[in-house]
Amino acid sequence: MENTAINRLVGRLTKKETLDRYLDKDSRLTKTMDAKDLLLLGVGTVIGTGIFILPGTVAALYSGPGIVMSFVMAALVCATAAMCYAEFSSALPVAGSAYSYGNIVFGEFIGWVIGWALILEYMLSVAAVSTGWSAYLVSFLKGMGITVPKAITGSFDPAHGTYINIFAIVIVLAIALLLTQGVKTSTRINNIIVVAKIVIILLFVVVGMFYVKPSNWSPFAPYGSHGIMRGASLVFYAYLGFDCVSASAAEVKNPRKNMPIGIIGTLIICTLLYMAVAAVLTGMVSYTKLNVAAPVSYALQLVNQNWVAGIISIGALAGMFTMMLSMIYSSSRLIYSIGRDGLLPKGLGKVEAKHQVPSHSLAAVTIVIAIMGGLVSLDRLTQLVNIGTLIAFTMMSIGVLPLRKRKDIENKGFKVPLYPVLPIISAGLCIWMLIQLPAETWIVSLIWFALGVILYASYGVWHSQLRNR
Repeated sequence: MENTAINRLVGRLTKKETLDRYLDKDSRLTKTMDAKDLLLLGVGTVIGTGIFILPGTVAALYSGPGIVMSFVMAALVCATAAMCYAEFSSALPVAGSAYSYGNIVFGEFIGWVIGWALILEYMLSVAAVSTGWSAYLVSFLKGMGITVPKAITGSFDPAHGTYINIFAIVIVLAIALLLTQGVKTSTRINNIIVVAKIVIILLFVVVGMFYVKPSNWSPFAPYGSHGIMRGASLVFYAYLGFDCVSASAAEVKNPRKNMPIGIIGTLIICTLLYMAVAAVLTGMVSYTKLNVAAPVSYALQLVNQNWVAGIISIGALAGMFTMMLSMIYSSSRLIYSIGRDGLLPKGLGKVEAKHQVPSHSLAAVTIVIAIMGGLVSLDRLTQLVNIGTLIAFTMMSIGVLPLRKRKDIENKGFKVPLYPVLPIISAGLCIWMLIQLPAETWIVSLIWFALGVILYASYGVWHSQLRNR
């Protein structure tokens, strides 16, 4: 009797969703995005302010001019996971990214755990970036002679004179309002801003090339190969966000062709931009002087190119804006997918008829992110973004193995080369990165996942569309 009950429970938790049902549900979303839109969505997410900060600080402390190779190595690690995502998005062109993929290949419970990890990644990262955007804007306004009252520039901390981060709230609400106008409108604006951001990055590279001194690249690896490896582990996180592209699969024209282009193309473009900035920056200034808050602006000021440094500030604001736009978009599709399956209130899975966007899920994520960004100090929580991402990467890498064995899922699009070796290597690399995270990150994340299991057991399992079928 006991074994029967256990078998029934295991059978219930591992019951899998069907691709056909997801395709039917997601047919309410309009297919308006092409490969160009996906590339710009991906680049908009991955390239944030980090491109103006990370190459300098990591070069100064760990890699020296070898930071260029650190970016290449980190990209190769990411590429293994990116190819796994590309195969999934080609075979399963549905909303919800790794959450929906997990439901189809592993079963509902594992899918829920992946979704819960992604909620952590998406919402925390946007909330953290919104506070960074606010700080950058306040600094920018101060440079123009406009002083903003301290009380409205930080999280709720009366002891230090701050009560609300008003700009963090305003930018999140503004982006959400833009997303309610439909994918076509928000994609068009995102594309314009991302192109402007890329132009600003290329402006730095072109101007900076005239001030490069090859002697600054010697020694190339002052901290040895270990320093380059250490640098790679740090800049790995600069690439996170390409997985957001897969969340848009249900709104993409010809996903079998365009999704792999969007995911893998994002990684290639971002790697080239990171390498170019790192090479020029370490060529302009000795790596020993780059451990400063804004190394790119610092390098430009040293060569009396203050006007370019000012433009870089605008590029930084644009970088954070497009990252938040992409992540709020992706998180709303994730919550929509979980609501669609009944694991969260089904109202979150509704699609608004006029603009064909999941407005309820968009409103929910906007409220949560605005409260976190406006009132909560996130300094110690941003490490949790990494753990959520790496858990999803690990499961997607492993998931390619059962996906290939499914006779009911036809994939005429992209497939991971060197199967099954490459997916296993990808999973191993992700697990290695997970092990590197500090103990306090694991403790807080275990609390988060415990809350997720309680929510699933008390609500999700009873309202699940799978159970009701």
